[in-house]
Amino acid sequence: MAVTPEKEALVSEIQAKLSGSKGVVLTSYRGLNVAMDTKLRRKFREAGVEYRVIKNTMTRIAANQAGIQGLAQYLEGPTAIAMSATDPVAPAKVLADFIKENKLQALEVKAGLVEGKVIDAQGVKALASLPPREVLIAKLLGTMQAPISGLVNVLHGNLRNLAYVLEAVRKQKESA
Repeated sequence: MAVTPEKEALVSEIQAKLSGSKGVVLTSYRGLNVAMDTKLRRKFREAGVEYRVIKNTMTRIAANQAGIQGLAQYLEGPTAIAMSATDPVAPAKVLADFIKENKLQALEVKAGLVEGKVIDAQGVKALASLPPREVLIAKLLGTMQAPISGLVNVLHGNLRNLAYVLEAVRKQKESA
């Protein structure tokens, strides 16, 4: 059986996207009607996530070419792929929010890929529950800033005490 140039091009495109993606989620789209699928695609697009249905064989070959180990076991049955080149959490978060919003039981998360490492469905769910990147950065900066703020408060406390002492001395001189 000959491999067509179109299939080769598709495999190389998928391989490049898998290699270049920060976050990928594989999902079973069984049970979604057209309206729900359109709504899900819109949500992914708004988040800057590419969502496609690609044959499992093509994805398996592309993953092998990209050097991704352990993804093939999740490529059974109908599979859709959500990929983000910039945000590792976005595909998982959009999908989890969509499932929760629409109370979908049929839409199943199969696995994910974060920075080239395969994670199972539980890992994808844990990833989706992370706070947004900006919140994590703010928490980190707050933690880093806390010791400095403490030092400033201690030093400022000494200056306040010195100011109180000087004020007390000044009042004592005025009254004498």
